[in-house]
Amino acid sequence: MLGECLENVRKNVPLVHNITNYVTVNDVANVLLASGGSPIMSDEPEDVEDITSICGGLNINIGTLNQQTIKGMFTAGRKAAELGHPILLDPVGAGASKLRTETAVKLMDEIKFTVIRGNISEIKTLALGSGTTKGVDADVADAVSDETLDSAVRFVKEFAKKADTIVAITGAIDLVSDGDKCYVIRNGRPEMGRITGTGCQLSGLTTAFVVANPDNKLEAVAAAVCTMGLAGEIGWSRMQEGDGNSTYRNRIIDAIFNMDGETLNKGAKYEIR
Repeated sequence: MLGECLENVRKNVPLVHNITNYVTVNDVANVLLASGGSPIMSDEPEDVEDITSICGGLNINIGTLNQQTIKGMFTAGRKAAELGHPILLDPVGAGASKLRTETAVKLMDEIKFTVIRGNISEIKTLALGSGTTKGVDADVADAVSDETLDSAVRFVKEFAKKADTIVAITGAIDLVSDGDKCYVIRNGRPEMGRITGTGCQLSGLTTAFVVANPDNKLEAVAAAVCTMGLAGEIGWSRMQEGDGNSTYRNRIIDAIFNMDGETLNKGAKYEIR
């Protein structure tokens, strides 16, 4: 059950090295703490080998690239791979610029990722090696819906198998596949898109879940996605008159902090295809 994956995070307190974007770094740290994990943030190339060596997993997010962080990503990625640590890639905005696209594709070429998590436009960009997205949000034409679900499931399975990784496509309907099975997840609230960084937070959370569940990585990724979506539902249900997106962000983090395995098992909405 997915709830056991959450309980394992709380029991094992995975230490996660995050090279993430400066827009959301504080929220990523707080979500990791809320889940029972422990965050370290470092992107300095001379620092990252030592830092990633003492951690259990590495979360790479390309949301605010510069030459220093790019060098740090490759250095940390190679070290984490050498140590056999789980590594996650969040290709934020891949397709929106040449630098983002080329960096994401090169990272995939040189580093074996355990998980790749992004929206449908970003994942399609990686599958094609190029693409166009409208900023960091999924292009409407790419949205996963009930009408496009069959083709989307087929696409994510094919890409996961080709890339030999677990792929998580998140949006109104979330898809998590290892190439053979695909979790179709329907947790979450549309208002989560009004908060900067829920995807970045999910990438940190997912890394912690995979580190804490080494023998059950696919279910761990699905559990992390369900946890974030369910937290969005719980947080929204507690909104009061006058609350806005800043309060909602805090309520989501609080919902993760207070969530247990039983709550996740009861609230997770998914099917396996």
